[in-house]
This record gives sequence, structure tokens and C-alpha cells, in this order.
Amino acid sequence: MIKKILLICSMLLGFSSLVSAQKGQVKPLTIGEIRTLRSEILKEDRTLNIYLPLNFNKAKSYPVIYLLDGSLNEDFIHVTGLVQFFNQMYAMPETIVVGIANIDRKKDFTFHTDLKDLQQDYPTTGHSDQFIRFLEKELKPYIGTQFKVTGTYLFGQSLGGLLATEILLKKPELFDNYFIISPSLWWDDESLLKSADQSLAKIPDTRKFIYISVGKGEHPVMVKDAEDLYDVLKKSGKKNWTVEYKMMETDNHATILHRSLYEGLVKLFPYQEPKN
Repeated sequence: MIKKILLICSMLLGFSSLVSAQKGQVKPLTIGEIRTLRSEILKEDRTLNIYLPLNFNKAKSYPVIYLLDGSLNEDFIHVTGLVQFFNQMYAMPETIVVGIANIDRKKDFTFHTDLKDLQQDYPTTGHSDQFIRFLEKELKPYIGTQFKVTGTYLFGQSLGGLLATEILLKKPELFDNYFIISPSLWWDDESLLKSADQSLAKIPDTRKFIYISVGKGEHPVMVKDAEDLYDVLKKSGKKNWTVEYKMMETDNHATILHRSLYEGLVKLFPYQEPKN
């Protein structure tokens, strides 16, 4: 009887050890930080999803990508994966990504329009001037106090691409590199595109990289406007501007962003065979 009890206890102990081993050790997988920044300009709290390189060192300087549509359920995670891949396999340096989570992108990414149909379809529209001030006066200075920054990028698609184009034409000094994907330049009867020549004439010829892309499967107006933006930038006579354009042959408005950013980053950071 005693032997039976000892045998049962031994079996239970063994099973308990097996279950414990199967559970393993669990800890959070962390790729950065989530911060909240109070904006007095926007009169609201804004969430920042910040990706930090694996070997992040606060004493080192890093380029910073400002990602529009940077919520966790939008573009933040797949874009940070792309950045990590380019750091690992291409010539891209370790880079911080600041994903700006959305509250109302139609409000933040569009400028004022008097067109009644747009006002009706986008009732909160027309406050990109405030959002640009937030980027210039609050967000960028805040990031500058938290990290050492060597250069800046702005990534924007669709209405985010419209905003990126507006910043390029009105406040180009805010960023060094612009990735403008499928920009919604149809906004306000293409007024931003129509005034681009006049805006460009006032802009100093300082070093910039500008990448524009659009999907072949997008609306014909989107395709035409992206091509026209590329043409007007190329003809602006800015010798220190590198302007690239890519027609994504197999993409539409929904699928273009990740593959297009990949193609744009290749232009900046071509593949290099590893040194033995």
C-alpha cells in the first residue's frame, strides 16, 4: 500500500514538473515605448508609438521617421518591421520611428476648402494648419529633448500624402526626407497642385530626398496627380533635391504602402554585400 502511494506521488510530482516546464518563462516583448504628449495647439492628448532600435543607446544620435497614421492598428507595426529589416540587410542606419496615432485624420490632414460637397462629406475638415504647427512647435521639439536626432523623415499615404505634400510646399524645412505615397491631391479641386509652381519658387534649394509613388490600380485622378506632382518637382530647378517616382504596377490604394516604402528605401539604402 505504501509503495502504491509513493508511486502515485512520484507520478503526480513528475506531471507537475512537466506542466511547469511547458509553461516556461513569460515576459513582455518590447520594441519601444508608448508616450502621451499634451498638445496645447490641438487642445488634446496625442499618443506616440515610438520604435527604438534593438541596441538603442541614449547617448547616440539617430535619424527619426515621423509616421502619419501611426496607430498600433494602422501602419506602425509593419513600418517598424520594414525599418528593422533595412537596418539588418541594407545600408540603413539604426533609426527611431515615431508613430503619431490618429484621432481625426480628416481634420488633421486636410486644409480648408470652400467646396460644399467636401464640407458635407468631411464635416470636421480643414485644420492641417494646426496639425503642422503641432509638428513644428510641439512634437519635433519634444522628440529633440528625448533623443539625439541626426536627420528626419516624413511618411504619409493618401490624406497623409496630401499633408506631406502641403508641408513640403509650405514648410519644407521641417523634414529632410519626404515619402509621399498615393497623395490625395484631388482635395479642394487640386488647389495645392495648381499652386505648386508658385510655392516652389519661394523655397530655398537645400538638400532633400523626395519619393513619390502611386498604384497602377488606383483611381486615374490619383495616378495623374501623383505624376503631375513628380513633374512639377523635377522642373523646379532644385539642384539639391533628389526626386524619385515609382509606379507600383500591381498595387491599388489599399495595398500600396508597405511595398512602396520598401522601393523608396531601396533608393536611399541600396543593398550591399556583407563584408567577410
